[in-house]
Amino acid sequence: MDNEALLLTLRLALTTTIVLMLLALPIAGWIALGSSRIRPFAEALVALPLVLPPTVIGFYLLVWLGPLTRPGRALISLIGHPLAFSFSGLVVGSVIYSLPFAVQPLIAGLRAVDRRYLDAATVLGASPLRRFRSVALPLARLSVLTACILTFTHTVGEFGVVLMLGGSIPGRTRTISISLYDQVQSFEYAAANRTALALLVLSAIALVLIYARPWRTRNQERHNG
Repeated sequence: MDNEALLLTLRLALTTTIVLMLLALPIAGWIALGSSRIRPFAEALVALPLVLPPTVIGFYLLVWLGPLTRPGRALISLIGHPLAFSFSGLVVGSVIYSLPFAVQPLIAGLRAVDRRYLDAATVLGASPLRRFRSVALPLARLSVLTACILTFTHTVGEFGVVLMLGGSIPGRTRTISISLYDQVQSFEYAAANRTALALLVLSAIALVLIYARPWRTRNQERHNG
């Protein structure tokens, strides 16, 4: 297995998960608990990466972050180099592509919170931010865990976006999924099998963590009841 690609992939997945949690929590809170009429449009925009081919997202990011567009040139003048074919560019692409995997579980969890708890907090004088932080989030903690696991695992398995945006530069942009593709292209099937098996095991563990935690919680609640 390509250990360098594996370490870069884990770094990318961890960075993406942290960034997305900082972005997804306020977005999900506004969509799930807010009252704006544009919420359905925002929710559709968040879900767009689910239906777009990843190569389409990667292509547009490659163009927009490059020197051919005004935002791309402004960004290059600001940071001194283009984001394309860099680790920072992979983070940007991963954040956009994995956005629904972070936001949608949070929306589902926050919408499942009993509104009576939120109304009681309002009566007691809690601000909207205090209600979200102290009431809604603790009650939706399993959804937060699910969002983190899905985001991390989905980023580990990304291919189209990272290939379009970063290419396959060893130590910089070659992730484990791209390494698997390169191994198959080179007819290194034994190495490809080890890489694929590692990704399969990681995905299975992630699903077990997602499904087992609520099961244990329900059993504890039944036992206590």
